[in-house]
Amino acid sequence: MGLWQMDNKIEVKTSARPDVSPSAASPAGGRRRRPLWLAGIAVAVALAGAVGAWWRFSAPVPVHYVTAPAARGAITQSVTATGTVNPELTIIVGSYVSGVIQQLFCDYNTEVKAGQVCAKIDPRPYQATLAQYSAQLLRDQAVLAKDRFNLARYQKLAAQNAIARQQAEDQAFIVQQDEATVKLDEALVEGANFNLGYTNIISPVDGTVVSRNVTQGQTVASSFQTPTLFLIASDLKKMEVDTNVSESDIGGVKNGDKAMFTVDAYPNRVFQGAVSQVRQSPQTVQNVVTYDVVVSVDNSDLALMPGMTASTQIVVAQRNDVLRVPDQALRYAPGGLAGAGPGMPASEEGRVWVLRDGAPVAVPVVLGLDDGNFTEIVKGDLRPGDAVITAENRDQANGRPGLPLPRL
Repeated sequence: MGLWQMDNKIEVKTSARPDVSPSAASPAGGRRRRPLWLAGIAVAVALAGAVGAWWRFSAPVPVHYVTAPAARGAITQSVTATGTVNPELTIIVGSYVSGVIQQLFCDYNTEVKAGQVCAKIDPRPYQATLAQYSAQLLRDQAVLAKDRFNLARYQKLAAQNAIARQQAEDQAFIVQQDEATVKLDEALVEGANFNLGYTNIISPVDGTVVSRNVTQGQTVASSFQTPTLFLIASDLKKMEVDTNVSESDIGGVKNGDKAMFTVDAYPNRVFQGAVSQVRQSPQTVQNVVTYDVVVSVDNSDLALMPGMTASTQIVVAQRNDVLRVPDQALRYAPGGLAGAGPGMPASEEGRVWVLRDGAPVAVPVVLGLDDGNFTEIVKGDLRPGDAVITAENRDQANGRPGLPLPRL
């Protein structure tokens, strides 16, 4: 009885405490109190994590600089353009007369000489016209001869007063008309001869046929414009590249500038040439203005073919054996140091950062040529071998990767 009362008392006291959860009840119906040391451990772990995070993000991040040596070398400034390879002289051979192509004597790649017949138009219509005008000329010449004989006779009779003088004068007028008619007939015969000669399509120069636009049996018409039958390159050993240079770059291009180009057919070969002409005529396409710059090139081995696309670089300025630094060094400043550096002149043209004794030092410089990869250093406290900073890398383990900072 006493034990029951004791257990009952304990149960009443236990149920009256709000900090004991029902899940902690003993199998006999009693409840256990949560140990305080567990709560202390949880608080200690949370505090340690907060201290670690604070130390992690407040500690300075190590910086590793990426450098490149300042060195002596060549700087080549060039203009890039795209062009087409063409023969220096291309002759368009057409037809002056209309007709049916009766024979072809030239084809693609045919080597021709000046005066060689490449095609022949059916000459029969023109032969008939020549025969007609020739017969007409003979007839009128006979009439002229007869009228001249009569004129001489009338003049003699008029001098003897056997006929009226007016009759002799009329006969003289007839003779003048006959002479004009004969001259007209002679011109018609000459024109018919020319047209008959034009039925032979001949090459005007020595060269190579690069294009044939006609076939045997085809009818060509020259009523409105001369049809193009052949394209003949005078000399395929001398080629040129017609490039389109933008108006922003044309000011630096002049005759005699060296040029280099590649073609897709020979990707590993660089062809050498020189600017032979800077044409004044602008070409405007979609409001973009370009100028035709002609680059002459030797093609003795006949490697280049008409129509090839050339990626051209025209050298507009070049310096040899000059002090140069990578362009990245001019676009970079170490983190937090951009714009610092006491004593920097306000009118400096450029500035590079040099790693000296493990620390970045700003060095003002005067810049020269820039070829897109390197820039010439004309003046400044910079010597060959100096380690100029191009980028920085921060400790990746701290989760703060370093990136190159742009120069302000």
